[in-house]
Amino acid sequence: MREGTAQLLESAPDLHVVGECGTAEEGVALVDRLAPDVALVDINLPGASGLELARDLARRRLPTRVLVVSAYDDQAYVAEALQIGVGGYLLKTASGKELLDAVRLVAGGMFVLDGTVSSRLSRRRRAPLSDRRDPDALTPREGEVLALLSEGRSNKEIAKQLCLGVRTVESHVSNVLAKLGAASRAEAIAYALRSGSLRRDDGKTPGV
Repeated sequence: MREGTAQLLESAPDLHVVGECGTAEEGVALVDRLAPDVALVDINLPGASGLELARDLARRRLPTRVLVVSAYDDQAYVAEALQIGVGGYLLKTASGKELLDAVRLVAGGMFVLDGTVSSRLSRRRRAPLSDRRDPDALTPREGEVLALLSEGRSNKEIAKQLCLGVRTVESHVSNVLAKLGAASRAEAIAYALRSGSLRRDDGKTPGV
């Protein structure tokens, strides 16, 4: 997939591939060294996920803009990517022209969202909140994850504290957002606080 994408990009006279890598750790080092205009990032990577890579780049305040190119159209993944502040989110089903256009737009400072994803989000926003939010449906583990999210913990930090894999935590976060009908971690935390469903083991609301 990566090789095919690189060949497609190199076929465009105005685009040039300056580097490739297969893990998030390698990606951060490569971006730090080469400072590309755009980094195409897959979510599903060995070790840390592409979203962790994007978050790491955002923390470093590097000028490189991230374009996520993923097989996942799950709303929770999209919401997390948008919260991180990526430059775009494109599905792997996009055509070659759509990918090239997206790279150009993101490089020019524009935001790009895959049409399929955009349509799904629009339908979801039109659904009544009462049909989408179910805090009581959270499992005990999802409740623990939500409480740690409220403390500003990253997926990697949550995984370490709960002795889970990062991918497992990502799945829990996705479930939490879906069950609360939240578009972002911040929205999920805010709703849980308002509804009184966010409690720590000592019975107190986080931050109080």
